[in-house]
Amino acid sequence: MEGPLQTSVHVCHEYGQWMSQLPEKLWDIPLYNLALPGSHDTMTYCLDKNSGVSGNELKLVKFLNKCMPCIVHPIIMKWSTTQVLTVTEQLEAGVRYLDFRIAHKANDPSMNLYFVHMVYTTVTVQDILWEVLRWLETHPQEVVILACRNFDGLTKKLHCHLIACIKEIFQCKLCPRNVVPTLRTMWQCGHQAIVSYEEDMEVEKHCELWPAIPYWWGNKTATRALIQYLEHMKQMGRPEKFFVAGINLTENLRYILVHPFGSLKKMTLQSLPCLKIWIKQQYPGPRKECINIIAGDFIGNNDFVKDVIELNTKINPSLHCQSNGNK
Repeated sequence: MEGPLQTSVHVCHEYGQWMSQLPEKLWDIPLYNLALPGSHDTMTYCLDKNSGVSGNELKLVKFLNKCMPCIVHPIIMKWSTTQVLTVTEQLEAGVRYLDFRIAHKANDPSMNLYFVHMVYTTVTVQDILWEVLRWLETHPQEVVILACRNFDGLTKKLHCHLIACIKEIFQCKLCPRNVVPTLRTMWQCGHQAIVSYEEDMEVEKHCELWPAIPYWWGNKTATRALIQYLEHMKQMGRPEKFFVAGINLTENLRYILVHPFGSLKKMTLQSLPCLKIWIKQQYPGPRKECINIIAGDFIGNNDFVKDVIELNTKINPSLHCQSNGNK
C-alpha cells in the first residue's frame, strides 16, 4: 500500500482520540481558542464520475461538459477532488472540522441531498451524518464541528428537512450555540457535535445551530501568495469565535491550461513543505493574530494533522485568561 492512505493508517493510530488526551489545563479553554485540524471540501473523495455538473456552476462549464463530456468531465474530476480519505478515515486521522457543501440535484423529485464540488457525490448527506454519529458513539470524548454550507438548490422545505435530520441523528449530542464549548463543559453535558449552518434565517429558529463559520479562502494558485493572504487576514484580526484558515490552493482556468497534465493533488503536494513551515509558526488563542481551525486538502499527507494538533502545546492557560477579551 502506498500514498495518502498509507499515511492515514499511521495517523489513525496516533490521533483518533487526541482531544481526550489533551492535558487538563486545556479542558476549560473554548474550542475556538484551540488549534483544530480540518478538511477542506470534505466529501470530494466520493464524487460521482457519472454525475452532471451542479446547477451552481458557470453556464460555459456546463455547456462544454455537455458538448465534450469525454474531455471535460475527467478534467473536472481531477481538479475537484480535494480528499482521498473517507469521513471515518479523516476523523480517525484527527480531523475535527468537516466542510460539508450540500446541494439538491436539479429536477430531482426526491428529498435526497448530496454533497457537491462542481459535480455531486455518490452518497447522501443523511448517510454521512449517520456515519459521523457512529464514529462519535465509539469516541465519546471527541468533538466534531460540521460546517453545513453552499446549499445549492435547497428550498425552504429542504432546509427544514435537513435540519430535522440533523436533530434526529445527533439529538442531545448537539451543542447549543449559547454554550461556551470547552471540552470540560461538553463532556459534562454529553455534547459532541457543533453544527454551523450557512443560512442566517434558519439559525435564528434553532438554538442547536451555530452561525456560519468564517473561512479564510485565499483563492490563490501560488503558495507564497496564499501565505501572504493568510498573514494579511491575521493582521486584520481573528473573528471572536470559530473561524477557518484555509491552506488550500485554488486552480483557475489559466492554471489548468498551463498545466494540462496537472491535478489539484499535484498542486497541493508541491505546496505542502512551505505550508508546513507556516503552520508550525502559528499560535492558537484569543489574541488578534491567533489561529483556530486550519483546513487543508489531502489531509493524510505531510504530517498536517500532527502539526496542527501540536500547536496546542504552545498555549499558556494563564496568559489565555489575561488576554480574554483583548482581541
